[in-house]
Amino acid sequence: MYALRIDSTEAAFNLALEETLFDTLSPENPGIFLIWRNAPSVIVGCHQNTAEEVDAAYCREHGIAVVRRPTGGGAVYHDLGNVNFSFLTWVEKNRLAGFEEFMRPMVQALRDLGVDASYTSRNDITVDGRKVAGTAQRRKGQKMLHHGCLMVDVDTSVLAGALAADPEKFQSKGVASHRARVANLKEFLPAGLSREECMNMVVNAMAARCAQEERSLAPGLAAKAEALADARYRSWDWNWGHSPRFTEKRRRRFSWGRLECLLEVNEGRITGCRLFGDFFAAGDITELEKLFIGLRSDAPSLRAALENVPVETWFSGAEHDELVNFLCGE
Repeated sequence: MYALRIDSTEAAFNLALEETLFDTLSPENPGIFLIWRNAPSVIVGCHQNTAEEVDAAYCREHGIAVVRRPTGGGAVYHDLGNVNFSFLTWVEKNRLAGFEEFMRPMVQALRDLGVDASYTSRNDITVDGRKVAGTAQRRKGQKMLHHGCLMVDVDTSVLAGALAADPEKFQSKGVASHRARVANLKEFLPAGLSREECMNMVVNAMAARCAQEERSLAPGLAAKAEALADARYRSWDWNWGHSPRFTEKRRRRFSWGRLECLLEVNEGRITGCRLFGDFFAAGDITELEKLFIGLRSDAPSLRAALENVPVETWFSGAEHDELVNFLCGE
């Protein structure tokens, strides 16, 4: 695997470049470890309702970009105090590739710097019980994209303002709940270092642990990424989208993530369905949404229609009965 450092700090372009590299990754490629930073931006999970995750007025006032990524999970705030990273690689056919195999070298890179980091859940790295990194992933055939960000010296006061607090996720009220869960790596590195010195230490340690060499971006890929950024990652439709008019709304937090179900109902039958949340999808969520169209919206009818549908296969870590109960409004 080789490291590729990107100079751009525009979130839309960087996500477009990541996707371009992923789509053009050949089986002969040894794999890419991509490193970059974003200017102030909120990166929204693929399945989230942007309007409910982001304080739009705050972001406009402070010039914070809002961009949707192609992977699941929750919304995160980025600025130049974050180090973003991606593993782009091929995996063996029918082999499950979990989060841990990609997180392990990241944890070791931090330990090389004297930071007592741990991999404590399916997608987090913590230090002293506080989150310093979160990740997400997607798979396309035998290609795997695993990406995330390390908080090195992020402005947490802006983070708290840009993200809309979820009362089901944070037990305490107000912005303190955000701050209590996260930490900057700078707190655990030698005192007196500047932001850039901290960033360089972390990036160099990551590159040394996760790649065997460094290369430059191949000619022509930047132009392809620019075209994709214009077509998708800079567009309102992709980043904000349209939520349907709805007459029924259900929301619940499960152990595997938050799920929100919006149903548009006309004369007792469902005419529109959208599923949002910070979950990790194990399949195309639009296929599940389509199954609701035309069904009667009452609980007995929904249960009869969904009882033998493996709805849990769309959500990583979910169980059938708990999902059916929720989707039926019970």
